[in-house]
Amino acid sequence: MQDRLITGEKTPEQIQAMRDGGKKLAQIFQDIRDYIHAGMSEKDVDAFVDGKIKEYGASATYKTDEVNFPGVICISTNDEIVHSPASDYIFQKGDVVSFDLVITYKDMKTDSAFTMVVDDKPKGAVKHLLTTTERSLYAGIDAIKGDVRTGDIAAAIEKVLKDGKLGVIRELVGHGVGLKMHMPPDVPNYGRKHTGVLLHPGDTIAIEPMATLGGEKIVTDKDDGWTIRTRDGSLAAHFEHTVLITENGAEIITQL
Repeated sequence: MQDRLITGEKTPEQIQAMRDGGKKLAQIFQDIRDYIHAGMSEKDVDAFVDGKIKEYGASATYKTDEVNFPGVICISTNDEIVHSPASDYIFQKGDVVSFDLVITYKDMKTDSAFTMVVDDKPKGAVKHLLTTTERSLYAGIDAIKGDVRTGDIAAAIEKVLKDGKLGVIRELVGHGVGLKMHMPPDVPNYGRKHTGVLLHPGDTIAIEPMATLGGEKIVTDKDDGWTIRTRDGSLAAHFEHTVLITENGAEIITQL
């Protein structure tokens, strides 16, 4: 029974709040895709998202005492992987940009991320990076068949990324989510089947593979103290969904 408390015991009403909040988050991501273009700044997008969160009746989790982040959304451009506060940087056509957002609705948190190319369709190596990283996310989700161990999810993600010859970011992991933004257990993007923490129906986790076109080493920006980027300057991608473990698989909460 202790395993069932890993991501926090939740009532049906709380699970429904996560479903409702997840749809609001997914709608915000669609709004970003429609809004962003070359010539605007990262801070323009942050302000836009701030307005959308309020419009949809949710709140920005990053602005709470739990996180105390200098913005409502992480905007990571090109060699930046995650946790980047919005800056004055002006988007250029062809920039590879990852958006990572957590919102709170009826006290419940949902977490999701996606990567896109500004004003262009992904091509060549960039297309391979984005499509393979996103495919690894769904491989991790597909590995969930009722009770599942975190190593089963991790191994499925790693196989897709390794087969695609991408750099696997090992120092950053997925996690439990719901009652708080970050809860046990960690959900790595590499591992071995049949190992790790046992998850059960009712648990909610954020699965979030991150990969690069180069190496796996990362560095944290000394100026802002938040931004994590690739050490070798290679491009990075990040895709994430909050999922509910069910009796037969997984329900993706953060999609329309």
